[in-house]
Amino acid sequence: MARAWSLKSRPHGMPVHTDFAMIDLPVAVLNEGEVRIANRWLSVDPYMRGRMNDVKSYAPPFALGEAMQGGAVGEVVESRAENVAVGDMVLHMAGWRDEAVLPANQVQKLPPLAVPPQAFLGQLGMPGMTAYFGLLTVAEAKEGDVVFVSAAAGAVGSTVVQVAKARGMTVIGSAGGAEKCAWVSSLGADHVIDYKAPGSVVKKLMAAAPNGIDVYFDNVGGEHLDAALATGNLHARFAICGMIDIYNDGKPTELRYLARLIGMRIRMTGLLVSDHMHRAAEFYQEMGGWLAAGKLKSEETMFDGLDAMPDAFLGLFTGGNTGKMLVKV
Repeated sequence: MARAWSLKSRPHGMPVHTDFAMIDLPVAVLNEGEVRIANRWLSVDPYMRGRMNDVKSYAPPFALGEAMQGGAVGEVVESRAENVAVGDMVLHMAGWRDEAVLPANQVQKLPPLAVPPQAFLGQLGMPGMTAYFGLLTVAEAKEGDVVFVSAAAGAVGSTVVQVAKARGMTVIGSAGGAEKCAWVSSLGADHVIDYKAPGSVVKKLMAAAPNGIDVYFDNVGGEHLDAALATGNLHARFAICGMIDIYNDGKPTELRYLARLIGMRIRMTGLLVSDHMHRAAEFYQEMGGWLAAGKLKSEETMFDGLDAMPDAFLGLFTGGNTGKMLVKV
C-alpha cells in the first residue's frame, strides 16, 4: 500500500517530529488520462514551512491529516494517457509520498539533458529557475554588477553564485561555517562571508564590498537584509526570494538601515518562480549549455527512504544541507 506523510498538527515555532504522521493512501484505480508514478526522489524546500501555517498565502496551507505536497521525480509505472508512457521519468508536485496518481497534464517529462534525474529538483528544477530568473529578470543583474547572495551554500544561492559568475559579475556569498564557505568559494565567488564567525554581517559585508553592492539576492532576511540595505548602491535591486530567518519564530530582525531604501532609491521585489515558468525553455537552453561547458557545479545532501522525510525537512533550519536537500525513496 502506498504511504504518505501528513501534517498532524500545525507547528508553533520550529516544527517537531510529532507534527508529522505517516498515513496509508487508498488504492487508486486509474481513470482515463491518468498515470501512476513510483516516486524516486523527493524535494525538501524551506517554502514548505509556510504551508504548515493556516494562513492565506501564495500557496494554500497543507490540510491536516491529508497527504502533503512537494516537488518529486518519479517513474511512470502505469498509464492511461496517450502522451505519457510506462517508463517515462516525470517531474510533478505530489511529493512527501512513495506513489502518486495524477492526471497526465500535471506531470512534466524530464528534458533530454545528460544529468541525473534528481537534478530537475535542484539546479535544473525549481531552485535553479528561481536563481536564474530571480537574478537576471527580477533583479536585472548585468555584467559588472556586484552581487551579494545570502544562503550561498544552499540549492538556490549556490546556483545564483554560478549564474552571476557566468554573466561576468562580482559575487559575494554568505554561508555558515568554514566548510560551506570553502565550497562557495570553489563555485567562483569572489568573496565569502562566514556569518557564523564572530562579528556582524553588516561589518563583514562592508569590508567585502567597500564600494557597495548593486544586487542582493535574499534567501534569509534578518541581519543579511539589513547588511544589504547598509551597502546598497544608488538604484540597487533586491530580489527577495526567501526569509528563512523568520519562518519559525515569525519575529523579523530590526532593520536599522531601512531608511537607506529611500535615499538610494533601492528597489525590492518579491520573487515567485511560478511567474516565470512560461520561460522554462530559455532556462534549459542556457543552463544546459553551461552544464555542457563545465561551468556548473552542484552538491546534494541526501536522506534515504520515505521515513526520513521529516528529518530532512528539519535539517533545512539547522544548517544540515549543502546544496539541494533530497530524499531518495
